[in-house]
Order: sequence, then C-alpha cells, then structure tokens
Amino acid sequence: MNNKFNGKTVIITGASAGVGAATARTFAHLGANLVLVARGQAALDVITDELAKLTSVINIAMDINDPKANAKLLVTAAKTFGSVDVLVNNAGFHQRGDVEKNQAEDLAKMVDVNLRAPIQLSTLMLPYLRKAGGGAIVNVGSLAGRTPLQGAATYAATKAGLRAFTYSLADELKGTGIYIGVVSPGPIDTGFIMSEIDQVEDIVFSQPMSSAQQVADAIVSCARGEAVEISLPRSSGWLTTVSYMFPALRRALRPKLYSKGRKAKEQYKQRNTKP
Repeated sequence: MNNKFNGKTVIITGASAGVGAATARTFAHLGANLVLVARGQAALDVITDELAKLTSVINIAMDINDPKANAKLLVTAAKTFGSVDVLVNNAGFHQRGDVEKNQAEDLAKMVDVNLRAPIQLSTLMLPYLRKAGGGAIVNVGSLAGRTPLQGAATYAATKAGLRAFTYSLADELKGTGIYIGVVSPGPIDTGFIMSEIDQVEDIVFSQPMSSAQQVADAIVSCARGEAVEISLPRSSGWLTTVSYMFPALRRALRPKLYSKGRKAKEQYKQRNTKP
C-alpha cells in the first residue's frame, strides 16, 4: 500500500492511550511527524518517549475545549514541522447512564468534548490544509452515532452530530485534495470501555469487539481518502443502518441483543479477572 504520510505532520487528540496511542504508533511507522495531544502530561511523555525512537514527536498537554489552546496547538505544530497535514479528532468523553440519572454539566461536557471541540479544531485546521495543498481530517465516531442507543442518549447524539458534520464537510471540500472521514467503531477493547464495564449498556457487547489497532488502521485508510466512513465491524455498520431505518424492527430485536450482549459482557469480565 502506498505510503503518503512520510514526512507529513499528524496531530492526534486523545493520544496518550487506547485508540489514540495505537494511531500514533501506526503513523510513526509510516514516517509521519507527530503532534500528540491529551490532558495528562505523564502519559503523553510515555508514548512520546516510545515513538521518538521512530520519528519526530512533540506533545502538548492541553484541554481541547479551550479555543485559544486549540489555535496555539496548530501554530506550534506548523512552526515545529513546517506544515500540518492530518488531524485526528480522537479525544472523547462518555458519562454513562440514562439522561435523568446524569448531572447536566456532565451531559454538557460530552457535547463539548465529542462535538464542539472537533468542529472547532477542524475549522481551525482548514487554512493549514489549504496551504499544504491537501491533507485530511479524521473524526472518531461510534456505532452509537448511527442508531439511537438508550443509556447513552447524549453520547449517541454527539457522535451522530460528528458523523453529520463529517459528511457535510466532505461534500463542501470535494475535489480540493482535503479528505474528510469518520471511523464508527462498536465496542473497542480499551480502557475507555473495559475499565467501566459494569456501567456499559449490555447491548453494546452484542456486537463484536474491535481492537485499538483495527480502529487505527481504519483511521489511516480514511486519511488516505479511501472512504468517508468506515464502520467496525462492517456487519455491525449494516445492522445499525437497518435499525435506524426500521425503528420497529430495532425495538423488536432489542431484547435478543441485550441477552446476547449480557452473555458476552460476562465473558469479558471473566477474562479480565483471570490472573
């Protein structure tokens, strides 16, 4: 497969663990310069030290909800490496549970982290991509953004909004050499889900688990312009499409999916407790 990222500059948010770290490792092996972003400096330093053996890396500990910090991030990346070519909006936040059982400020934080910040960063990124003559923005969505998900209403809404933004922006920029894509995975075998497994809706585990590396590979594919959206696994993408188009069928299938997910969830919990 053609490598178009050697010497290019890639910004990754939420880069210190899970999908973000896997994506950083993948782009590092492709020869990209890396700008790694997360809130915690210590975890960022660990992944930076690891990947500095492969490529040029800087890290910036910051809050992506800070507009001034976002603008400064792009200025720093461009000054350090000469151009900015790819933005991966991976940082996310999920406060699990029914809407009425959550605090309003936590629901607002989901909107800020999962939707407002990626839109703002993408908007700030566009002049840099124009200057570079092309590039890519890849958003990390979710299967929850493709169909309603009870117990995750606000999270699903933010990911649905991010997906709609992606498709709309992709149409606006068609033919410019700037690729816009979204990766929509189901459950991922990372701490984002596994560390809070008891709080995750059983139905989530009715779908096959993806690895962080599989999601990272899909992100790279979108950055290459190979697809506007990649759902993981593909079969689950088809299922979410059908369930969205036929709400009555979704409701009818829900008990079976909950039962299937409950069994899978117990298996994952047993796996995690094994010495």
